[in-house]
Amino acid sequence: MNLPNKITIFRICLIPVFLIVLLGPFFGPNTSRTIATIIFIIASATDALDGHIARSRNLITNFGKFMDPLADKLLVSSALIAMVELNDLSSWVVILIISREFIITAFRTIAADKKIVIAASNWGKVKTTTQMIMIVVILANLKAYFAPFEIIGTILIILSIIFTLISAIDYILKNIDVLKG
Repeated sequence: MNLPNKITIFRICLIPVFLIVLLGPFFGPNTSRTIATIIFIIASATDALDGHIARSRNLITNFGKFMDPLADKLLVSSALIAMVELNDLSSWVVILIISREFIITAFRTIAADKKIVIAASNWGKVKTTTQMIMIVVILANLKAYFAPFEIIGTILIILSIIFTLISAIDYILKNIDVLKG
């Protein structure tokens, strides 16, 4: 268990903390959102950190190749589902994004069964980054402080949907051989 993998596990452990703070009765709604947004930003930042450390120190492992994207999926999916409950996002947006994640996870499982580990693609990284920024902007309720953030939030939702679709298509086309035989 190297440092990047420990950071990935830490990101996964932050998910229930994030959800408890965001949805629990411990703080007022604005305070909950602020603290939860900070926790989400920290968890999101660990994604870039673990990847940087793994690449720069040549600590890339099959565990990391599998768990890092899974940790991202868990973090983003948890936030998106909570945001539906908070009426911040339409359920169809969340269903589309999570459906892509299930499809790609199934694809990776088939590949893993064939002893093939598929690392995250650049489109997948753009998708994840866009989704994380969207979540921060909407979750922080920045539109309450500066009206243009409502438009920015809408643009980020649209971009998240576009990059979700592009990354799914790219992922499948580049790895279609996994489905053969």
